[in-house]
Amino acid sequence: MDITLDPHSPAPPFEQVRQAIAEQARTGVLAVGTKLPTVRALAAELGLAVNTVARAYRELEADAVLETRGRHGTFVAAVGDTAHREGAAAAGDYAKRARRLGLTKDEALAAVATALDAAYTDH
Repeated sequence: MDITLDPHSPAPPFEQVRQAIAEQARTGVLAVGTKLPTVRALAAELGLAVNTVARAYRELEADAVLETRGRHGTFVAAVGDTAHREGAAAAGDYAKRARRLGLTKDEALAAVATALDAAYTDH
């Protein structure tokens, strides 16, 4: 696993770790089922606090990118299907909420486009 931290990045270290692992899992650099280093081992390797790496792992688990199997360790999950399922569910929830708020379809789509532009713009 190749993670390079940028000390000049506005993103905090846990987010840089989270993004690196998520990207490597998404692109297949880290194959499904790959065992990741322990939190302590990765923290030592990167020169970070254990809690920093633990937070990245927790967020990746919440996003279903990683799965922890007790004492057996942390592994890359089958992220593609999960990401699409959760994305579709979030989109469905948003559509229902936008309609309840009285937004037109065009207004709701404009709000999504604005949010996506903000989320996908590198800061």
